[in-house]
Amino acid sequence: MSEPAGASVLIIDDEAQIRRFLGISLRAQGYEVLEAENGAAGLEMLASRGADAVILDLGLPDLDGHEVLRELRAWSSVPVIVLSVRSGEAEKVKALDAGANDYVTKPFGVQELSARLRALLRLRPEEDQAAVFDDGILKIDLARRQITRNGDIVTLTRKEWSLLNLLMRHTGRVLTQPQLLRELWGPTHEEDTHYLRILVAKLRTKLGDNAAAPRYIQTEAGVGLRFISSAEP
Repeated sequence: MSEPAGASVLIIDDEAQIRRFLGISLRAQGYEVLEAENGAAGLEMLASRGADAVILDLGLPDLDGHEVLRELRAWSSVPVIVLSVRSGEAEKVKALDAGANDYVTKPFGVQELSARLRALLRLRPEEDQAAVFDDGILKIDLARRQITRNGDIVTLTRKEWSLLNLLMRHTGRVLTQPQLLRELWGPTHEEDTHYLRILVAKLRTKLGDNAAAPRYIQTEAGVGLRFISSAEP
């Protein structure tokens, strides 16, 4: 079966030989290939350039692969295949629980890896929105968890970050109140809309947004919220 047209794959592995081997094979199959030799560089590349899939080694020199997964999953739903010499069931479960979509043990066959990659790309979710938003006034970098407004640093609470993350990852789409309440406070709080009203008001204040004439967070009365850009009508 052919690969999805134009798909890009980010390889995060500290072994140059593995990166070279995978790069040659994947490029021959028509993929665009990006490479990073450690976790921090991989997260930076994913945030700035994006990718349709990630192949991630667990044994990285700077960040443990599980930590990279947790960081990545805070702002991206990109499919991830983990590569590891660790073949134990507990290790596989730990990686999958941390957000991996698949797990391949080293040494591996490139045909098997390619088949797993094709399967994930056929099932890939809607393309993630950019991890960085910048309209000249407000700059939001989800990957680095940094916000500046007119050059000044804006500090958010954990819940405010979580809400902004959810909205930005679905820019332009309405997220319903029950969805947001379930994601932020759990399934037992789907009726506690006052929690959300208070949180949105605080977040708007910090972003310099105005509920009456929103630039960033728009309320769809009785339905939910959506993240917009100032360029939208």
